[in-house]
Amino acid sequence: MTHKTFWAATATSLVILAATGCAVSRGQESVGAYVDDTGITSLVKARFYEDKDVAGSSIGVETLKGTVMLSGFAKSSLERNKAESIARGVKGVTSVKNEIAIRP
Repeated sequence: MTHKTFWAATATSLVILAATGCAVSRGQESVGAYVDDTGITSLVKARFYEDKDVAGSSIGVETLKGTVMLSGFAKSSLERNKAESIARGVKGVTSVKNEIAIRP
């Protein structure tokens, strides 16, 4: 491969990458959407840790396109419901799927 061919191939590759954009995992349409989801997840977790009724370390939070999914374990239905309420109160959340199980 000559230097001219190498640079042509490199330039073509860069153009293709730039044209397709940076696809973000899980089918999100933009880097901005991914950043927004990450911010929502972080804020929900922070609010869990600030609340005395919710054990933030026992509840998982994932966000995709503004939909928050809660998972893990709660000590009571009060904790489960409070976690959902906190998540719903975060700006940017469009819906909440509460999959938190109550420990027996």
